[in-house]
Amino acid sequence: MRKPNELRQIEIIRDFTKHAAGSVLIKWGDTWVICTASIEEKVPPFLKDTGRGWLTAEYAMLPSSTGGGRKDRDIKKLKMDARSSEIQRLIGRALRAAIDTSLLGERQITIDCDVLQADGGTRCASITGGMVALEIAVEKLLKAGKLQKNPIVQRVAAVSVGVCDGVPTLDLDYIHDSTAEVDLNVIMTDKGKFVELQGCAEHKAFSDEHLFEMIALAKKGLKKIFKVQRG
Repeated sequence: MRKPNELRQIEIIRDFTKHAAGSVLIKWGDTWVICTASIEEKVPPFLKDTGRGWLTAEYAMLPSSTGGGRKDRDIKKLKMDARSSEIQRLIGRALRAAIDTSLLGERQITIDCDVLQADGGTRCASITGGMVALEIAVEKLLKAGKLQKNPIVQRVAAVSVGVCDGVPTLDLDYIHDSTAEVDLNVIMTDKGKFVELQGCAEHKAFSDEHLFEMIALAKKGLKKIFKVQRG
């Protein structure tokens, strides 16, 4: 039984797939996500001829990733579901905070996050694992002489926190997440700055005291997560 201030076990397996420029399998408790980085020598039209690069992300849950029966693929519905769309925009925003796109040249890196197994915290695992996949891909560009300077300026990672039965709790799995009074995702850099806070009261409003306690818990958890990222 985990204590409220404890993380689930996190393991990052690097170079998990053969063909991606960067890839990892992140196992975060019973949440498993494959994160791959692909490099294209082109940018979106709004960046053409600017000399700047771009980073974007895509996110999906495999049909058998949850315990609630088979999840239909988005392609079957001919559109992405709102949750997946919101999460992939979050992943892209978070990881762009890690990189100076002016040093990337006119190329785009896409981080694909595919959830194999979900038990809460898939977006946090995707951001954390996606960061490592990005680092692997950039290292290959540097070794190939395609970049003169490392465009990664800081690491980014994420963790969930909440209030469960009145107790601030770190790293919500599905059971905690589905019953939490407050749900908050904290995305930070390894330099101690915030990238994004996503939170809401699920059942009743919360105090600033609980907010500060949750953020303090998240910071402690993220220190450990950054160590796992470094390997």
